[in-house]
Amino acid sequence: MRETEVVVKHHHTFDEMKKQSEQMEEYWRARDLQEALEYASWDKFKRVILRAITACENSNQLVENHFSQVGKLVDIGSGSFRELSDYELSRYACYLIVQNADPRKSVVANGQTYFAIQTRRQELKDDEQFQRLKEDEKRLFLRNEVREHNKHLVKAAQEAGVETHLDFAIFQNHGYRGLYGGLDTQGIHRRKGLKRSQKILDSMGSTELAANLFRATQTEEKLKRDGIKGKRKANETHFEVGKKVRETIEELGGTMPEDLPTPKEDLKKLERRVKSEEKKKRRIEEGDST
Repeated sequence: MRETEVVVKHHHTFDEMKKQSEQMEEYWRARDLQEALEYASWDKFKRVILRAITACENSNQLVENHFSQVGKLVDIGSGSFRELSDYELSRYACYLIVQNADPRKSVVANGQTYFAIQTRRQELKDDEQFQRLKEDEKRLFLRNEVREHNKHLVKAAQEAGVETHLDFAIFQNHGYRGLYGGLDTQGIHRRKGLKRSQKILDSMGSTELAANLFRATQTEEKLKRDGIKGKRKANETHFEVGKKVRETIEELGGTMPEDLPTPKEDLKKLERRVKSEEKKKRRIEEGDST
């Protein structure tokens, strides 16, 4: 089975395990997740769950909103049943569990990407304030998010051994190549028809910026979580994360990043226009108050 088929199979598995409560809220069963993540022993998997619960507490989240301890009846034959302890898990709980699971398992790596992207998508979907934003406002918001998380990515890459400006340029190209089907910075520039002075991230719509935000945040976390050391390994990690984000977009039926439309106005011009409009609005308001 090809790697892409494995990724799609795992993502289908996570979707198929999803259940709905009477209140139409989605949840997953820990016992199902244990099997999907290829843990033979419940005791070992429960240790992963307990680490995830600790991470939930450290994130100042209410544990009971994400981890609900329940029982599961299992048929042991001859008409007899035995109750096994289980958990009903939110998407966020699943995300924390796969983040704390064995990263050497390919299904765990795919689960980390799946739940990270799905969790972020749901957060943005549920964020009424974000949904009310116009496309230009979403672009500005997400560009600032990418800008901030790129600072964290730089720090994580430096700790892994990516030291010079050239090293980081090569590191960034690996992430782009994974996400953009082999295209590096220059290739994306040509594909978008950008001028040399234009920055790639300033010439993206909100959907493309969101994909790059996922790439940056997940690479940073993986570099730290797996204790990646050495430029070569860091570059490979960035490429693999970018590739998995791309495969997830494909599996969800989304448009590939390189095929998304390029906005007519780049973000530098947009930022200047928005600032100018805000100044004009303030002057009008000040005039009305006098």
